[in-house]
Amino acid sequence: MNIAIRNPVAARHAPEGRQEGSLQVALDPDIRIETAKVFAVYGKGGIGKSTTSSNLSVAFSKLGKRVLQIGCDPKHDSTFTLTKRLAPTVIDALEAVQFHSEELRVEDFVVEGYNGVRCVEAGGPPAGTGCGGYVVGQTVKLLKEHHLLEDTDVVIFDVLGDVVCGGFASPLQHADRALVVTANDFDSIFAMNRIVAAIHAKARNYGVRLGGVIANRSAQTDEIDRFNAAVGLKRLAHFRDLDVVRRSRLKKATLFEMDPSPELLSVQAEYLQLAEQLWAGVDPLEAVPMKDRDLFEFLGFD
Repeated sequence: MNIAIRNPVAARHAPEGRQEGSLQVALDPDIRIETAKVFAVYGKGGIGKSTTSSNLSVAFSKLGKRVLQIGCDPKHDSTFTLTKRLAPTVIDALEAVQFHSEELRVEDFVVEGYNGVRCVEAGGPPAGTGCGGYVVGQTVKLLKEHHLLEDTDVVIFDVLGDVVCGGFASPLQHADRALVVTANDFDSIFAMNRIVAAIHAKARNYGVRLGGVIANRSAQTDEIDRFNAAVGLKRLAHFRDLDVVRRSRLKKATLFEMDPSPELLSVQAEYLQLAEQLWAGVDPLEAVPMKDRDLFEFLGFD
């Protein structure tokens, strides 16, 4: 089944007999998350968004919060360290009941992970056949229909890295704060600048605001800090490139499940501090992204 034709926007614009899967969807303004603090985690592909999101989810749960993590990438691998498996996706569950959502049970698309973190993988259409934004919207709609958001304190969207996809924009309709994960290198900061520009544009219509930057997989943060100072961003946390992180992924485990060591206790403490800071509330940042050429000149010189 081609998912795109289920998207009323795509279907409306598709010529007779043709399914136009590349069109983005219009977001439903009536579908909102009103009972939890909502964070959307962004960053360049491969930067460690899922690792950051999953360990942050556990940190919130260690603070006694009821946490829901929503993976928004068609790869549906956001939550595997929490659940120890690739969880069933919302789009697969909907396809199984011919998109009659009233036939779904909670256990069809929600999996309980480590320390009670509830995990949902939105999934997505095959490449080139539909819009990820539609799937994210349907995921939130399902969660509301089953009243799963009413007893949730924190929602974390782990968002795919493509800034031109509807799957990128859809979580911004629901989030209070957007967080950007980056490394201390040219490519990561270049991508961060473009993500900041996209979030800045979406903030004109939605209540989401930039909350800050998470430095990841980096021994130093000098280039990140220099960029932040230039555009009006703030670093909230710094996670170094540690072997224990690599090993945790291979073990399909969060960092809070690994054998204790001094470096592990340090990184756990950093995640707990970040969760405490976010729960207490971070000020919105009115960052002004650079033009691509200006950033090209700004970065990369000793």
